[in-house]
Amino acid sequence: MAQFHYVEDYERLVSDLVARYPIDEAMSLAVGGGYDQIGEILSEILIQNGLINGMKLIDLGCGSGRAAKAISKRRNIEYLGIDIVEMLLDYAKTVCPSHYQFRRNVNLKIEEPEGIADMVCAFSLFTHLLHEETYIYLREIHRCLKQGGKLIFSFLEFHQPTHWGIFAHTVNDRYLGKTSHLNMFIERNVIEKWSQALGFHQLSFVDSTDKRWNGQALGQSIAILTKP
Repeated sequence: MAQFHYVEDYERLVSDLVARYPIDEAMSLAVGGGYDQIGEILSEILIQNGLINGMKLIDLGCGSGRAAKAISKRRNIEYLGIDIVEMLLDYAKTVCPSHYQFRRNVNLKIEEPEGIADMVCAFSLFTHLLHEETYIYLREIHRCLKQGGKLIFSFLEFHQPTHWGIFAHTVNDRYLGKTSHLNMFIERNVIEKWSQALGFHQLSFVDSTDKRWNGQALGQSIAILTKP
């Protein structure tokens, strides 16, 4: 399948951050900052949605291991993190248990057997993909999940007032001719349609401002899908 359209842009961004900042700070900025704080929220999202010891989790767009590091402190799981930037994966390996696996992948295919994962997560990934790319990934995720397995992902939506600033910033960059990464919005009715077409079940949403994650909000909306 085709390579992501922004691989070189993200590799360039990470290299630039590493050149300008200490490594820990650069690795935090590369995934949007708030490394430990956001990592704790992400791990809480997964745990509240059923992640228990012994499960296999596939983390798409794992970045520098922000979620993986936090999860490793609370659950003993089989973990596979996938990202497009080798430098991020190399860092993630240094802050996570040795049995955690990390893999670079620049295609829209998950190189794992059918029905192998108990849970798949994709935080701040589909926010940077075209809709057709997200749909292909959702199809791959459905294939990889066990029966009863869950997909949990974050997304941007115009329904959430706090997300408008992201759109406005992107518009301004484009108007000024600046090169910036893609910020893609997905509305809930689109996710519902995709879920129905792919055979997911028990779809639910959590607003971006909801503070159910130990009193903290993620800042992006959450979709939770189950494979029947």
